[in-house]
Amino acid sequence: MKNLFKLFCLLAVISIATVSCDKDDNDDDLNQIDPENFQGELTEGTYTLDPEKTYKLTGLVYVNEGAELVIPAGTLIEATGGTSAAIIVKQGGKIFVNGTKEAPVVMTSGLATKKAGDWGGLVICGRATCNSGGGISEVGDSPYGGTTDNDDSGVIKYLRIEYSGAAFNSEKEYNGFSLFGVGSGTVIEYVQIYENADDGIEFYGGTVTANYIIVANVEDDMFDWTEGWNGSGSYWFGKNDQGYGNRGMECDNWSTNHSATPVANPTISNVTLIGSGDQGNEPQGMELRAGTQGTINNVVLKDWKHGIRVSGDVSNGYMGDELTVSNVKFIDCVVKVTARNNAGESFEIPEGFYSENESATGAGAGASVPAWAQGWTIGLE
Repeated sequence: MKNLFKLFCLLAVISIATVSCDKDDNDDDLNQIDPENFQGELTEGTYTLDPEKTYKLTGLVYVNEGAELVIPAGTLIEATGGTSAAIIVKQGGKIFVNGTKEAPVVMTSGLATKKAGDWGGLVICGRATCNSGGGISEVGDSPYGGTTDNDDSGVIKYLRIEYSGAAFNSEKEYNGFSLFGVGSGTVIEYVQIYENADDGIEFYGGTVTANYIIVANVEDDMFDWTEGWNGSGSYWFGKNDQGYGNRGMECDNWSTNHSATPVANPTISNVTLIGSGDQGNEPQGMELRAGTQGTINNVVLKDWKHGIRVSGDVSNGYMGDELTVSNVKFIDCVVKVTARNNAGESFEIPEGFYSENESATGAGAGASVPAWAQGWTIGLE
């Protein structure tokens, strides 16, 4: 009996050691992402990419609740697969893009001849408030929205997203960078979206702040918000000066219900938006509509058919009070400011809605590329 007891104890010790070893092995496996086939579900733990390797994004990567994806400075991710290639951060997951000015992180097309729409894009789904109530994201098919306005989905600094925006159909396509219900605990700074097939960056509700954002050569709107976004943004530079795109900014409260609460009411400052002049589709530097509010200050608008247009009865009611655009410099805009109701009828601009300032600096250097955007971006000259 004594020998059996000793054997039992020995087996117990071996068993404990084996479990402990397996746990360590599992922790080590968290970093064993195949660079040649980067796709799949990232679950509990931290996954750190190797900046010395090029990662081939061949499918959808989901950063699930409890998982953290860390992307060091200088990492290159090359995507193939159209709508089947994207990085999606789900509620409770986090992404850390640790780029620098000298070594930005680049997410781009992996095709020999790169073009807009080669892959999906970057999608983050958070738990912050959306006046739509949230739901399942249009792209990424993941839940978003809630009541946690300080929700934290990670930190993103010095990131370039290139040749994204793959389309499922004419009504559904990726933006370069989609933010669904992302909270104010998330940090987003120094991001460029380049050659995207739809919008550059879009905010679907939430409270996140995004500073130092560049959008260039996209096929739809540069900056877009809807579903009651109540965050802020400063130093935005957008350039579609080669016949690209539609609007500089398309700003809605929520297209489905213009009076939905909380009403979109972001604070935006230091913005430069450059268009392609008087095109047939009558592009606007800013289209403020569908009940949005907002405070926008220090703006340079260059080469637009309409510099600023306000549309819709609800939005018009906010003009000069909850919806203002101050210190604007118009450069070669055919029409500076227009307003129309739901019937499409124009009316006189209310006093206090906007003010002009020939000394406005916009994103920092008027219509020129600002100093903060130089050295880590492409396609701006």
